[in-house]
Parts: sequence; C-alpha cells; structure tokens
Amino acid sequence: MEDRWIKECLRQAKRAFDAGEVPVGAVVVKDGKVIAKAHNKVESLRDPTAHAELLAIKKALKKLNQKYLHGCTMYVSLEPCAMCAYALVLVRIDKVVFLAQDERAGAVMSQYNLLDDLSFNHRVKWVYKPMEPAKLMLKEFFKRLR
Repeated sequence: MEDRWIKECLRQAKRAFDAGEVPVGAVVVKDGKVIAKAHNKVESLRDPTAHAELLAIKKALKKLNQKYLHGCTMYVSLEPCAMCAYALVLVRIDKVVFLAQDERAGAVMSQYNLLDDLSFNHRVKWVYKPMEPAKLMLKEFFKRLR
C-alpha cells in the first residue's frame, strides 16, 4: 500500500518538474487514504514558503477541519528543509517518509536533525526510503538550470 503513496508523491514531484518548479511532491495519508497532495509552487505563486510540504499540510488541515495532523503520515520526495521540518513538528504529524536526501538544506538528517531534537514538544518519526526516480528528477532539473 505504501508503494501507492510513494507513486503519488513522485507524480506530484513530476507535476512540479513539468511546471518549472523544483521537483518536490508531498502526500498526506490518514487511515489508509490520501487526504492531501501538493507539489512545489514557489515560482508560480512567487512565494518562497510555497513548498510542497506546507501546501499539503494546509490542505490536510482544511480537509480534516483540525489544527493538528495526529494519525497522519507525509510522503515527500525530498528531505524537508528547516522550515518544513519544523512545520511537521508544529502540526504534530506522526511520521514523514522522504525519498531523496537534500545534502545542502536537509533538516532531518543531512544538515540538521530537527526531528530528533528533544526540546520540541512533539516528536515526528522519520524514515529515509531512497528512491532513484526522486533523486534523478532533482538531478535533471538542476542540470537543465545550468
């Protein structure tokens, strides 16, 4: 079943790629159902906070009509940055699964370990599940920019 959500996460990343955005997709799952999905829209919205994770969080909160995302898991194609990692803590999501490392700005395991910080009032479980398609899409995107 997890494969289905990973595929949707990669589809969202591809939508971002096709739109000229950094190819990051995110999917929020609760009780075996996708409740929100999004992809980066930083360029199209001209908003540096319009990361896939934040857009998916907002959609999920609206759909559930709640302040927190207890019982939810997020699948995201790239390791969350500091802004997104802390947002996951703030919304009290249970778990995040990411498919590619962000060696420059990753805030889960690469540059920082925010989700392991004991000073936060909520702990988000995390899993790095390397997926070649996520890594290759990012590589191709940045290759085209050069």
